[in-house]
Amino acid sequence: MQRGKKYKAATKKLDRNKSYSVEEAVKLIKENKFSKFDESVEIHIKTGIDPKKSDQLVRGNVVLPHGTGKTKRVAVITSTSAAEAKTAGADIVGGEELIEKISKKIDFDVLVATPEMMPKLAKIAKILGPKGLMPNPKTETVTTKIKETVEALRKGKTAFKNDDTGNIHQVIGKVSFEEDKLVENIQIFLENVSKVKPGGLKGKLIGNITLCSTMGAGIKISL
Repeated sequence: MQRGKKYKAATKKLDRNKSYSVEEAVKLIKENKFSKFDESVEIHIKTGIDPKKSDQLVRGNVVLPHGTGKTKRVAVITSTSAAEAKTAGADIVGGEELIEKISKKIDFDVLVATPEMMPKLAKIAKILGPKGLMPNPKTETVTTKIKETVEALRKGKTAFKNDDTGNIHQVIGKVSFEEDKLVENIQIFLENVSKVKPGGLKGKLIGNITLCSTMGAGIKISL
């Protein structure tokens, strides 16, 4: 990939053979920003799992104390807790009629369902599944605690899991965030990843960690 002059200039300020502390990496990302828009800050973790083994998969949830910089549109499908969902601030609330709408258009970032709706959602599982939007008890999006769940999602709760290569990728905030807020988000995220080490994994879960902005170069960090 051909890189621009600004990218190359920013890269020259980095020691590509060095692993930085979280605080140092955040500072470098903010200092080396060169785009005109407010870039996201991303963390990429190389894990020690074998993604082909079902007992080594990583999946979890985390509430980032300062959010990601993006407010998620939350949809709730329920036949029992519509009023509760609306009070909690859900953007879209409906019952079985919502299934038909979803089959034609998806205009939300996360879908929460009460348990009785799950058999009905099977009709659109092939639409929701590939997009990572199918409610799942493991991501706490199938629940009877609608108010608590919606409020947490709006405050920055996000689900994470490994990809097909065994790595984990997560937006952790915006470059415009204050340094201490980015650092805290990163620390909380890494703590939560460490807590969900699969039982089938004998070695270390977290390997190499890289931090970057949307347009910036990757910066290796050490714990």
